[in-house]
Amino acid sequence: MADFANVSFDYIVVGAGSAGCALANRLSADARNKVLLLEAGPPDTYPWIHIPVGYFKTMHNPRTDWCLRTEPDPGLAGRSLAWPRGRVLGGSSAINGLLYIRGQPADYDQWRQLGCAGWAFDDVLPYFKHAEDQERGADAFHGTGGPLAVSDMRVRRDICDAYIEAAAALGIPRNDDFNGATQEGAGYFQLTARNGRRCSAAVAYLRPVRNRPNLAIVTGALVHRVLIEKRRAKGVLFEAGGTLHQASAHGEVILAAGAVHSPHLLALSGIGPGARLARAGIEIVHDLQGVGENLQDHLQARAVYACTRPTLNNEVNNPFLKLKIGLDYILFRRGPMTMGASQVAIFARSEPALDTPDIQFHIQPLSSDEPGKGLHRYPAFTASVCQLRPESRGRIETVSPDPSRPPVIHPNYLSTPKDRQVIVAGMRLSRRLCETAPLRDFVKAELVPGPDVRTDADFLANAQQTATTIYHPAGTCRMGIDPLAVVDPRLRVIGIDGLRVADASIMPTLVSGNTNAPAIMIGEKASAMILEDCATGLVRAA
Repeated sequence: MADFANVSFDYIVVGAGSAGCALANRLSADARNKVLLLEAGPPDTYPWIHIPVGYFKTMHNPRTDWCLRTEPDPGLAGRSLAWPRGRVLGGSSAINGLLYIRGQPADYDQWRQLGCAGWAFDDVLPYFKHAEDQERGADAFHGTGGPLAVSDMRVRRDICDAYIEAAAALGIPRNDDFNGATQEGAGYFQLTARNGRRCSAAVAYLRPVRNRPNLAIVTGALVHRVLIEKRRAKGVLFEAGGTLHQASAHGEVILAAGAVHSPHLLALSGIGPGARLARAGIEIVHDLQGVGENLQDHLQARAVYACTRPTLNNEVNNPFLKLKIGLDYILFRRGPMTMGASQVAIFARSEPALDTPDIQFHIQPLSSDEPGKGLHRYPAFTASVCQLRPESRGRIETVSPDPSRPPVIHPNYLSTPKDRQVIVAGMRLSRRLCETAPLRDFVKAELVPGPDVRTDADFLANAQQTATTIYHPAGTCRMGIDPLAVVDPRLRVIGIDGLRVADASIMPTLVSGNTNAPAIMIGEKASAMILEDCATGLVRAA
């Protein structure tokens, strides 16, 4: 632990997750910039972090996960959900399912239409490419030589191929690149992995530069608040090793703590809805009504099917086959231990009139009650479906000035008629797929939701009773130009100088897919904007 009393940094980045690692790397590339990166969790030394299938060991594990829970949600029959969020170097990119999906060009074009200049798809594509080291090589949509390894699956299964063929039989075309010219279709995911090992944001962006003399990385550092004087961020107060430290920034403080903790840190710093801050006993520095609002997440409804043939369940529950799985990985970096959270994706439209897909499937040749739990002892497979563009909006609320007390999470799932309609349509399509050749030959019985679920009301009730998060919270420090925006299109906190937010919380609307790749893109683009603004003197907030 360095003595921070006599050190001033150009940039302090709070949160070493997907965006924060990219920020720390790019901002410290200029040796003249002193950069401090603070992470509340430990170093990424836990071996299961680096094994792709290790998310079964890292989710719900307090060693690597904040282990958050939502409030009881009316839209889910009053259930409270576990919300895994990475608490380790690499953040959620160190515990996620490794799935590389960017979303649709229309997502980003919509951001631009909402007033976020510079965020249309043509604007953000160069940053996706700059981040990427695509195994297949460079083209109009992909880059090589970037920090983030993107690779093909190293294992395929007959049942996964059958899903792709069944989708084609229903008019959903095969798609070998969901991040290319079009997203719609069925095919195998690509993973953020290299040579059978996870490529987290920490592995990609920090490991190659950790010895830079101008980059300080401090783990186990719980930030209490941003220090603000005369409406300017001057540094942060954080706790590490049982001691409070104050770090000063004569440039900028950038919050990259994610959709839960970035709005929480703003609120702890006195920036947020004034009435709520007052109720929480927090002194109001700047009444900014949008902080913590606009929470969005993808809700997944899972279907489980008993299978006529052995699945990964059988292999994991057989000690000899399980040993073979381990040896395959240790000796050859192949086999089931190289798998991400899902193998096959299907992007489809809930109704033909739509311009782009609005539902996404995640297909797994295994089944369990939830990630982190053991696999079932019978052969089965899982298909989950989520609505890509939910209309429901929740909120993150800070309820105490104590930084160790987590914020309250109100997801507000399925609170609009459209969201309820689309989740039912997705569940019905899931059943149709399993009734279609050649996939139907693999199906012995539908276990979840089960054959008794027949009407729209039945499907909706099942979703309300069983659906869960697919781990994509976003939107709680929304970028925009309206009165409820938290950051402007340069990601500067409105009304406070020297303070930005750069992570999934700035998304005005949730992207149509998994959120790790977009969060990394946000870190890349934010770095470029910060350096550009510094060079031109445009560092004041709007």
